[in-house]
Amino acid sequence: MSDDKLPGEEKTIATHVDGQDSAPSAGLEREDAESSPVLATQHGMWSDGSPDVSGYGGIVRPYLPAQASERPLDDEHERVLVRLDQLVDGGYTHVLFDRGELTVFVPRSKLTEVVVALRDDAHLRYEGCLSVSGVHYPSDGGAELHAVYHLQSFTHNRRVRLEVTCPDADPHIPSVCATYPAADWHERETWDMFGIVFDDHPSLTRILMPDDWVGHPQRKDYPLGGIPVEYKGAVVPPPDQRRNYR
Repeated sequence: MSDDKLPGEEKTIATHVDGQDSAPSAGLEREDAESSPVLATQHGMWSDGSPDVSGYGGIVRPYLPAQASERPLDDEHERVLVRLDQLVDGGYTHVLFDRGELTVFVPRSKLTEVVVALRDDAHLRYEGCLSVSGVHYPSDGGAELHAVYHLQSFTHNRRVRLEVTCPDADPHIPSVCATYPAADWHERETWDMFGIVFDDHPSLTRILMPDDWVGHPQRKDYPLGGIPVEYKGAVVPPPDQRRNYR
């Protein structure tokens, strides 16, 4: 019998390699590779317990722990972190460099100091905050709510992403409006959709939902439900009352 394998049949290698330059090529998996520990597993498209009418009720998704990149990074991004180290003591816990993008994980107690340094220092000059958004990880105990900031340096033509976490039981993060006034409506939307309270925001009110709305619709523990919508004589029922495709 021939040892030749069909294209795509060889999926693993058994030989030991050292260093990333000796890593197997695309499509191959190392037999001695260590898998990342799984924090939790979710079934279906939506949160467990919610009616799934998406047609994807069989999906099983693992939640992996937050990753961190080893330093030093490439020269450009490493210089940003070194300068931030010089300006703010303990300004971040760890960083992730992936697909050419730098994410800096900042303690909420340091956020105000960090954004001022990033904006004002001549070596950094991140003059613009392009967006503020929220993420909800119900299984991430003590850090269920994440606020993500995308900053742009027009002077140096580079970007950085900041990520700040807070627990569901204490969903408070300092507002960055004093440093980046354009973040005003972004923080309002993040509060409206996720329930993150941005302390010292000039007017933290709902921006998408009615003022008397209860809850924050983009959280994963928010009921799928909804309200009937009339459209040209037809009524679109709430999602959990539609046809179930499972």
